[in-house]
Amino acid sequence: MDGQLIQIVGHFAIDGKVTDIRPLGNGLINDTFLVVTDGLDNYVLQRINQGIFQDVDLLQHNIDCVTRHIRAKLEAAGEKDIDRKVLHFLPERETGKSYWTDGMQWWRVSVFIRDALTYEAVTPEYAGYAGVAFGRFEAMLADLPDQLGETIPDFHNMELRARQLREAVAADAAGRMAAPEVQALVEAVFAHEEEMCKAERMYREGVLPKRICHCDTKVNNMLFDRDGNILCVIDLDTVMPSFVFSDFGDFLRTAANTGAEDDPDLNKVNFNMDIFRSFAKGYLSTAGAFLTPVERENLPFAATLFPYMQAVRFLADFLNGDTYYKIKYPDHNWIRTKAQWKLFQSARAKLDEMAGFIASEA
Repeated sequence: MDGQLIQIVGHFAIDGKVTDIRPLGNGLINDTFLVVTDGLDNYVLQRINQGIFQDVDLLQHNIDCVTRHIRAKLEAAGEKDIDRKVLHFLPERETGKSYWTDGMQWWRVSVFIRDALTYEAVTPEYAGYAGVAFGRFEAMLADLPDQLGETIPDFHNMELRARQLREAVAADAAGRMAAPEVQALVEAVFAHEEEMCKAERMYREGVLPKRICHCDTKVNNMLFDRDGNILCVIDLDTVMPSFVFSDFGDFLRTAANTGAEDDPDLNKVNFNMDIFRSFAKGYLSTAGAFLTPVERENLPFAATLFPYMQAVRFLADFLNGDTYYKIKYPDHNWIRTKAQWKLFQSARAKLDEMAGFIASEA
């Protein structure tokens, strides 16, 4: 066993003696380890990626407020087996905070939820489960009394992303604007800019509220028991104030895409309405009670917003010379841009169909 990791775990109020520490999962952001003990519980040790989450105190404040509020809601409802239905982060022995740092690295420990499963499959069935889970997550936090901050500021701010693209076009750092195909796509993207930035405008006008959202709605960010029942939502690092469009639209951007995010064959890229209907039905069954008419009516818009936003981000990075996203070949960001643009076009063509389904679920 890694002696350094044992020392780090020792800063937290765990029960039992550590018998093993080994890597856990395949997360792309934080380094995660399973801590096995001879006591009743095992634990999850994580090194927080401070390159992405630069304010760890704010990050853990958000998570502490959210998990405490959900636990209280479950207790008030008389739920059983609560420790498997909400994450529990341990206090650091000296400070009582839910993280420990040596000044160079930041660590946290949570109780490992036993007999829990995750799924990678994006089928209509699991899209429906995801809709139920993430809608319930938002609903439980709709009356959260604590003030949360943005762990990644302006994470889903479309106006900011559009400005960044304009700056990339003006700078043309990699000399790629000369290509006619690039010019044509840039013009097409900006033709939709005003339409796709309406969420920020509605917020400033007081028409659209911000909610506490998960902001990373993937099928594998839910835990199930062995009977197929949803236990809880996990991976809470991006929980922060946002528009409900974040949770609704970002899930569909990946789940409803019939192709790959970087599919070179655009004929494979389309918006899957079966996934949309399943996810929307599940989401409205739990989130419908708190959604305003404006939020509800604009859920189809959310399904177009996120492929548009991602196309803008890939395109800006392509023009900047591939400085943000890792690429596997020289035109990777350009291929990604075109695939996301095709998905945006496909989703946009189905706006009326999506609106009709949302209305039918009233």
